Amino acid sequence: MTSAPHTPRHHAPRHFLSFADWSAQELLSIIHLAGQMKKYPSRYSSALAQKKLLMIFAKPSLRTRLSFEVSMLELGGHAIFYDISTSPMGKKESVEDTARVSSLYVDAIMARLYEHRTIETFAAHSSVPVINGLTNMFHPCQILSDFMTIKELFGNFRVKLAFVGDGYNNIPHSLMELSAKLGAEMVVACPMKKGFMPDVQLVRATGVKLMPMAKAVRDADIIYADSWQSYQIKDAEMKRRRKILAPYQVNSKTFNPHAYFMHDLPARRGEEVTADIIDGSRSVVLQQAENRKHIEKALLYTLLKVIR
Repeated sequence: MTSAPHTPRHHAPRHFLSFADWSAQELLSIIHLAGQMKKYPSRYSSALAQKKLLMIFAKPSLRTRLSFEVSMLELGGHAIFYDISTSPMGKKESVEDTARVSSLYVDAIMARLYEHRTIETFAAHSSVPVINGLTNMFHPCQILSDFMTIKELFGNFRVKLAFVGDGYNNIPHSLMELSAKLGAEMVVACPMKKGFMPDVQLVRATGVKLMPMAKAVRDADIIYADSWQSYQIKDAEMKRRRKILAPYQVNSKTFNPHAYFMHDLPARRGEEVTADIIDGSRSVVLQQAENRKHIEKALLYTLLKVIR
């Protein structure tokens, strides 16, 4: 019997699933490169010519889809949108096989999934870099963009960042990781109840302090809020959640007027933040959203041109 031809495996690709496996210097280099790409976009217009990015979506998206698709376009490459609702992944076909097969066709994969363990499994069986576009535990592309915004505002990361609201979420978790890596002081104001407090292991690892709302925002340089209803939370749960989270709304009474307001969007005005704050002069939410594209361009370039 003739054996099947053997396809040689390349060395293991570098993935971007959270900040855990990336050094502070590597992350600073991506932020710096993003700034260069923002300032001189034409210099990189063919940097990823002929490169292909597969974008896998289990959750709805505006910023993630548009920013990654435009990023590849502006770097001379191509992005492919793949809606997981039409995919056999995890149903007729295993996550492992989906990763093995799809990475034969493309140069990188971005996945926006529900469970973080799913993207870890996917990455373990992919022969190309995998980027976390959002999971229930982490949202590293958004937070790296936020720190690019902080650098633009302050020139450094020696800031006090107060996250307020639901602490058990991908946004505060990634903020905690990157604050610890880059030297920002971060505090969290959240309900001291199970399901609302940040992951215990991350709190211990990063040294982030939990404190009351008034104390958290008093001398903050940045006040960061997020939606009270993540995609996995059902509408039926929202009446109870609104009551619990109401004291953590960012409004004219709780907002420190010397701080900048951040939010990853989408936002619900009247819930986690009032319109006068998010639409006011101290809000930088659109700057954050714009910087998603620049950070993702720098990340894609780094994964496909430098590390591999």
